[in-house]
Amino acid sequence: MAKPVHSMVRVLDEERSLKYYRVAFGLEPADRIAFDDFTLIYLRHPSSPFELELTVNADRTEPYQLGDGYGHLAVVVDDVAAEHARFERENLAPGPLRELRHDGDVLARFFFAADPDGYKIEVIQKGGRFG
Repeated sequence: MAKPVHSMVRVLDEERSLKYYRVAFGLEPADRIAFDDFTLIYLRHPSSPFELELTVNADRTEPYQLGDGYGHLAVVVDDVAAEHARFERENLAPGPLRELRHDGDVLARFFFAADPDGYKIEVIQKGGRFG
């Protein structure tokens, strides 16, 4: 059986991205591997072994074009309204707090944020299938 271990995004500015993921989601570097042309930085939260791999290409000076195929990463939080307010206080530019309904029932409460390179992250209220 396959076990998910990481998701990778390419980032332009290592320090800016590290700061964003630390402040926004409490992710800290678990490993850093430097090669001649690129560096891989694995970020992890203490609550999960799953990692976000940041790839920093040494010669890259232009922002990445995300295209129309990228979806988003998702994280769960205990109190999405409090987290939304924290994002606002930290000037992390959260999108509006939303609810997803199906047949009149609230399936999820969430908001989206974007990292410095434009990658979308969905922040979801813990509960239901997002436990």
